[in-house]
Amino acid sequence: MSIQNMQAMVFTQPGAPLQLKTLPVPVPAAGQVLIKVIACGVCRTDLHILDGDLPPVLLPVIPGHEIVGEVVELGEGVTLLKQGDKVGVPWLAHTCGHCKYCMQGQENLCENALFTGYSVNGGYAEYTVAWEAFCVTLPAVYDNAAGAPMLCAGLIGFRSWRMMNEHAQHIGMYGFGAAAHILTQIATFQYKSVYAFTKPGDGAGQQFALEMGATWAGSSLEAPPVKLDAAIIFAPDGSLVPIALSHLDKGGTVVCGGIHMSGIPGFPYSMLWEERVIKSVANLTREDATLFFRIAPLVPVTTSTQLFPLHQANEALENLRAGNIKGAAVLVMP
Repeated sequence: MSIQNMQAMVFTQPGAPLQLKTLPVPVPAAGQVLIKVIACGVCRTDLHILDGDLPPVLLPVIPGHEIVGEVVELGEGVTLLKQGDKVGVPWLAHTCGHCKYCMQGQENLCENALFTGYSVNGGYAEYTVAWEAFCVTLPAVYDNAAGAPMLCAGLIGFRSWRMMNEHAQHIGMYGFGAAAHILTQIATFQYKSVYAFTKPGDGAGQQFALEMGATWAGSSLEAPPVKLDAAIIFAPDGSLVPIALSHLDKGGTVVCGGIHMSGIPGFPYSMLWEERVIKSVANLTREDATLFFRIAPLVPVTTSTQLFPLHQANEALENLRAGNIKGAAVLVMP
């Protein structure tokens, strides 16, 4: 490829802003492809990495794990993809394939997993490399900036969705951002009802939830009008776990959908009794991606996005931190 250098936003140390740098375009290794990034979503997990909530494993590193791009070069042995293919690159970058978790169909828990934008470079750059076996083939409707949030908010949200009892009808969602606005559309498609909980006073967020199809929207301090069959918590606030439990019907499930959460306060056993369940979601599997992108075009799921040029990644992150993003923030390349 004739282009030798690229622009990238680089994370150098916790608490410091990203730095815009000129770096060599990476070379794909065996089994990898070089991808020209079209867009990369900005995820709350990126904030957890930048803030040091998740311990650094690679410094410096290029963040970003909601990548939509075009394959422009093939590494040795690549057979599944070809130049010109549009692909997505999610959080799960690579697994070993031979640890006990990989062998029992739980590759999301792989002992030796690598993660995009965390333990390998990600998509806050004009180019990136990825293992072809872990790239996601995207329906044409999602091979653009609007598809970027689907690669984490969509996939992790959908894995959270799969944790619920399939018969759940009344579903609470705490933290109505990128993932919740995608799942609400799937819920409506499946004739389920969503009860959206936001920070107290967030009238705009509650109105957005109603616009996306929620049956009810209110503060996390309010009680929903019905008992919930399930609740998914996307906000990284552990105090929401007992609150969600208190609104759960018998046999219901609370799913914690984030990679990081503050401490969970104690609560009486009576709130958990009657076969209520608390689950966490860790990473994702390739099967999640296959199933999600099978149903998403049928809904069809659309995303509400706010676009930022690559060099404004810090501004996008701060807007996300402040709760000023309606839907999802996405970086777009020049």
